[in-house]
Parts: sequence; structure tokens; C-alpha cells
Amino acid sequence: MIEKTFLQSALKEFRDYKALGDKTFAQLDEKDFHFQPNEECNSIAIVIQHMHGNMLSRWTNFLNEDGEKQWRQRDDEFEIHSFNKEQLLRLWEEGWRLVLNTIESLTEDDLSKTIFIRSKPHSVVEAINRQIAHYSSHVGQIIMLGKIIKGKTWQTLSIPKGQSANFNAKMTNK
Repeated sequence: MIEKTFLQSALKEFRDYKALGDKTFAQLDEKDFHFQPNEECNSIAIVIQHMHGNMLSRWTNFLNEDGEKQWRQRDDEFEIHSFNKEQLLRLWEEGWRLVLNTIESLTEDDLSKTIFIRSKPHSVVEAINRQIAHYSSHVGQIIMLGKIIKGKTWQTLSIPKGQSANFNAKMTNK
């Protein structure tokens, strides 16, 4: 029972973070994907490239192969490429499709298995939690960059500032 609840919860978290990214992208223009506040910060394009590479590596043959595939070119994920918005969104969708399909395919029995990431053993639960944390941090970066880029025209993805009491009252009255 708890295993099924965990898988459903993980799937919901992954979908929720993907949706936050999707809502951010909907507010951005082509050029916005390549904005870097400074040399040390990644652009949204680079974050997408990195997440895509990580997702393909971690979730391809999730239960049977090390999550750090030999074919992965991690350093290249952080290089500037000339991908346009459409190409970046294809990478985003491809990565998330693999994550979500893999989680949906897992059984309760799979949660007791051990997988490897960079030769280090992880329970399947640990590996899933690790990726939820990893992807949520990057989606947070995407949102922050979106807020910086859009400034006053940013459309909030959660409860607007100063509206918590109204929101809570509406939730209580449901």
C-alpha cells in the first residue's frame, strides 16, 4: 500500500515540477531562453540541455543499467548551443516523457530493488527522491530566470504577493 502511494506521489511531484517549467516557458520569448545574468549563471537553455542529458542517462534502462551512461556527454550539456525555443522544448518534453513513463512502469516490488548511479548503490526510492530534488532545484532556477527576464510582466505561478489570506479563505470555503 505505501509503495503504491509513494509511486503516485513521486509521479505527482514530477508532473507538478514539469508544469511549473511549462508555465514559465509559455511566458518567454525565443531570446529569453539564452539570457545569462553573468558568466557563472546558466541560461534556461543550458538548464534544459542539462536536465535532458540527466533524464536520458538516469531513466534509460533505469532498473538494469548504471544511471550514469557511458554515452552521456555531461560537459557538453553546459556549453552554449544554438537551439531555438522549439528545439529546447522538444528536449524538455523528451526528457520528461522518459521520466514519467519510467515511473508509471514501476511496480511496488521494484521499490525494494537496488540500482546504481556512478557505481554507487541506491534503493529505487532513494534514486527517485534524488531526481525529484535535482529536477526541482533546476525548475526553481528556470522560474527565477523567468522572473528576472519578465520583471513586472511576470505572471506568478502560485499565490500572488499579498493574496495569501484571500487564497486561504477561498480554500477554507470549498
